[in-house]
Amino acid sequence: MKRVALKVDCDTYVGTREGIPALLETFAARGIRATFYFTLGPDRSGVAARRVFTQPGFLKKMLKSRAGSLYGFPTVLYGTLLPAPRIGELCESEMRSCRLAGHDTGVHGWDHVGWHDGLDRWSSEKIRWEAGRAHEEYLRILGVPAETSAAPGWTVNALSLEYEETRRMRFTSNSRGGPPFFPSMGGRTFQTLEVPSTLPTLDETLAWDSLRDGDDAQLAYFRQAVAATEVHTIHTEVEGRSKNALFRRILDAWRDDGVQFVTLRELAEEALARRAEVPVRELVRTTLQGRGGTVATQYTDQPRADRRLRTED
Repeated sequence: MKRVALKVDCDTYVGTREGIPALLETFAARGIRATFYFTLGPDRSGVAARRVFTQPGFLKKMLKSRAGSLYGFPTVLYGTLLPAPRIGELCESEMRSCRLAGHDTGVHGWDHVGWHDGLDRWSSEKIRWEAGRAHEEYLRILGVPAETSAAPGWTVNALSLEYEETRRMRFTSNSRGGPPFFPSMGGRTFQTLEVPSTLPTLDETLAWDSLRDGDDAQLAYFRQAVAATEVHTIHTEVEGRSKNALFRRILDAWRDDGVQFVTLRELAEEALARRAEVPVRELVRTTLQGRGGTVATQYTDQPRADRRLRTED
């Protein structure tokens, strides 16, 4: 059986404001339910430009994926030449609309760029403040505590996992590659189930030299990429805006091929129903083709970091 669970990362103000309505329309037309993860604090996307000097491969990825056209002009200036808009305050109605449309929702973070670039320099107190602020804002807007979260840029450490444990959430989606597992880090095993993303993201494949022939090449790749049960991360800034037409073609091709759409919650409940069989895996960091910096994974070698989520793993 081929199945896909869609994880929607809302990283920026423009993506949240414009991408969510477009994706809700796209999903409603196809009867698909997804899981939206909200960034709730300031959009400081322009500050990410400093990764050119701190993350190997970042500039190459930005140039090959044509990041300026993907994310839009204001976004690349927020937090530098333009003030950083508060996403939660300005996009309350868009966030609530996801729940009203029957989709699952969770916390992506407070300051996406700050977390992604600064987590390993932060104290436990700073992490608790940053993540706690996001959860408080989520509760204010949605009226219920978040039952799931997804770290910005798939960036976690032992201190952030320790804080997540205190939230008693049902599951997280912080990593790349493989089946659900209980993460181990810093000599400690955590009891919050982790459900990784298994497919490359579109903003990554757009930077692959092998797929430089346009939308048809991207469509062909994603059509054959679904092998069993997959978790696919999309971004409101990309699939909800600049590449929405291509994303709709991918969804329709998957449906034509008999792919069934499930939610991350359903995958988590399947795993938790056989909790004793869920493995404990140490979280490490790896690089991925088309992405600058590193991501969290249960695999130590890059080819396995993009392995599909299969029940036999």
